[in-house]
Amino acid sequence: MNEALLRSLTPSVLGILVRRGADFAAAEDALQDALVEAVRVWPADPPRDPKGWLITVAWRRFLDATRADTARRRREDLLDEEPAPGAVPAVDDTLQLYFLCAHPSLTPSSAVALTLRAVGGLTTRQIAQAYLVPEATMAQRISRAKRTVSGVRFDQPGDVATVLRVLYLVFNEGYSGDVDLAAEAIRLTRQLAAAIDHPEVAGLLALMLLHHARRATRTAPDGSLVPLAEQDRSRWDTGAIAEGVEILQAALARDRLGEFQAQAAIAALHADAPTAEETDWVQIVEWYDELARLTDSPVVRLNRAVAVGEADGPRAGLAALAALDDSLPRHAAVAAYLHERDGDLATAARLYAEAAHKAPDLAERDYLTRQAARLNARRCR
Repeated sequence: MNEALLRSLTPSVLGILVRRGADFAAAEDALQDALVEAVRVWPADPPRDPKGWLITVAWRRFLDATRADTARRRREDLLDEEPAPGAVPAVDDTLQLYFLCAHPSLTPSSAVALTLRAVGGLTTRQIAQAYLVPEATMAQRISRAKRTVSGVRFDQPGDVATVLRVLYLVFNEGYSGDVDLAAEAIRLTRQLAAAIDHPEVAGLLALMLLHHARRATRTAPDGSLVPLAEQDRSRWDTGAIAEGVEILQAALARDRLGEFQAQAAIAALHADAPTAEETDWVQIVEWYDELARLTDSPVVRLNRAVAVGEADGPRAGLAALAALDDSLPRHAAVAAYLHERDGDLATAARLYAEAAHKAPDLAERDYLTRQAARLNARRCR
């Protein structure tokens, strides 16, 4: 394989794809697929016209991706803004694709990344943000996954755990990111719950419904973030909350606890509190303990520190936070909040400003910047 030839052809092929009508990001993805295919095919069957071969294959991949994206968007357009409760139609091709992309030949993390890109329609940047890794790292991971499954027969569907992870990340991106996929993720999880008797599938569906019930109150009319404690609870969707709690209770009764059930239990305790002040933080800490045991996730332990600060006071929360790596995403924001609760406004203001600098999106950055400005104004009075 002449890798130097491939590198030399890449700019001109990319330019041709763009001139033919592909947007730059889609052209890059299509060309990446063609390059992976070239690495697989050319050693045994080198083309007489390498550039023409790359253009043909990349353009076909672009057209296939465009048709798939159009079909996905058509499905989304058929959905109401709020997912309907109750029975769902038979499983459709999208859910089958989720299972097929979660192929046994891939590691779970690679299967999730590939499925989000190929079926979920997310960009490499969005997937990288979901995984908390650099975009270049995620691009390499997706390329390796595509290379692994090149020429593989998709007759061995992946496992439920991997599909659940994909659906969870698609929901999170739709809930908080650039692409509105939350309703689609709920629809597919409903189908999965109807097709498979599995407590973690029910746990994920309950978690999605409980979070989605608060969606309308998460941002102000100007697009700024509204923290949970300040949200107008009268606008929460009580029907979705009731359904989520009912599904969760049935799953927990089976005594096969998993991480999605534990997360849903935390969300249910927030949803059940008439006011922020009446939140049962002691129980929430207990559920975070269960979740940490199940996942050993540093992000879970970061959220647990907030809960400990609410249940046992800010200094207890800061003590829990001290055991964690301060490079964790949102570590500075959590530290700022706990220091403010403890009365150390100078440190809190500095940490809010630091957190704003590291924020992953504009809305969060603006919110944290306002918190820093608020505390600095109080100190100057």
